[in-house]
Amino acid sequence: PSAYLKISDGCDRPCTFCIIPTIKGRMHSGPARNLIAEARMYAAAGAKELVLVAQDLTAYGEDAEERDGLAALLEALSEAVPEVPWIRLMYAYPGRVTPRLAEAMAGLPNVVPYLDMPLQHGSDAVLRRMKRPTLAKARRSIEIMRSAIPNVVLRTTFIVGFPGETESEFRQMLRFVEEEGFDHVGAFTYSPQPGTPAAEMPGQVPEQVKEERYGRLMELAQSISLASNRAMVGR
Repeated sequence: PSAYLKISDGCDRPCTFCIIPTIKGRMHSGPARNLIAEARMYAAAGAKELVLVAQDLTAYGEDAEERDGLAALLEALSEAVPEVPWIRLMYAYPGRVTPRLAEAMAGLPNVVPYLDMPLQHGSDAVLRRMKRPTLAKARRSIEIMRSAIPNVVLRTTFIVGFPGETESEFRQMLRFVEEEGFDHVGAFTYSPQPGTPAAEMPGQVPEQVKEERYGRLMELAQSISLASNRAMVGR
């Protein structure tokens, strides 16, 4: 019933915790005609959902100097497989969500009003060490989505216990989660990957502290999800 459509491979992002660019190399997009053919194959096999995946969905088409390539691909897929009721986006990069993408998602009948956008942390200091987009860019992406699609469901993930993470920085993440009210939150305790800059950073956080912070984050996230789910009762 559900099929994964990989639209690109590799990544150009410099995240200090991630080994994927070293393993897979630079991002390269799949040709749209091939992706449409693959989507039609899944539709013919009875798929009811296409899940678009990549290391960075929002970079689709950039290697061909195409702007808003993901929005154009969504429009082409929506037209090519109207019999598939759900097209879902996974792994959007924060700061790269454009009004054009949000408008396409809002206007296409079979694109699910859902976005998975891993934010990784809620402290600008930690995000700088991660070489990730700032909180301001993350908030802007969230604002773009919620303005275009008021009922959008947002999922994100966070890394707990990144090297140097202080209690104050962790609490900033808790405040960020509470303020934005994400519908779904996933979390991971930081695990050093050999060959990445973060693995060599000072201030590695003890496992016990990571686990304790993970528990606090998930307790908060689950309470927010529960309230969100309860608000849907009767709808």
